[in-house]
Amino acid sequence: MATYNGEKYIYQQIKSILNQLSALDELIISDDGSKDQTILILESFNDTRIKIFKNEKSNGPVGNFENALSKAKGDIIFLADQDDVWLPGKINTHTLLHEKYDLVISDAKVVNEAGDMIYESFFKERDSRPGLFNNLIKNSYIGCCMSFNRRILNYALPFPAYIHMHDWWIGLIGELKGHTIFCNDQLMNYVRHQNNASPTLSRSGYSGLKRLKNRVQLIYGLFFIVFK
Repeated sequence: MATYNGEKYIYQQIKSILNQLSALDELIISDDGSKDQTILILESFNDTRIKIFKNEKSNGPVGNFENALSKAKGDIIFLADQDDVWLPGKINTHTLLHEKYDLVISDAKVVNEAGDMIYESFFKERDSRPGLFNNLIKNSYIGCCMSFNRRILNYALPFPAYIHMHDWWIGLIGELKGHTIFCNDQLMNYVRHQNNASPTLSRSGYSGLKRLKNRVQLIYGLFFIVFK
């Protein structure tokens, strides 16, 4: 998990995750210099499974997640945002699927900050689908719904400095170098509010040229992964 000024939502998210972890699991958190009560809330759990790493300088969302991933020791890694809520069974469902697949992405309910339904299915609203070409055109790999094994992580790290978003990069590597599955079970509440770090399901503020540049840079990076 990458955190930054998440005091408003983080307690319920941490609780929803810890309830599904075993004693041998870990929750790695990289904080990007929060100035609110985020760290105090995390420390209040007093849970040895929570391991907090504080960035010396601001890294932004991509660098913050890269720092968290570099600290992970497990064989299966889940990405988590600070403001969502995991529903019961998420970890068990993904873990079972990892017996056959390198990367798992599951559906989510899209809700507002009060918990009211916006969309019943993220997959349906996003028109999510597998395929390398499909996801270069329109990315379906939303990080908070994803898990992957260490094989995929080893290909993904370190993140190229030019990539737009970490989850898009990891998802494309899963398509290129592994076996992926889209699980239609809705296993979390994907919370949308005014301060979300990403505009997913909202109109992009990027120009057509910037969107094209993002894709060209991803293709450039993936070229080297083919021979890695």
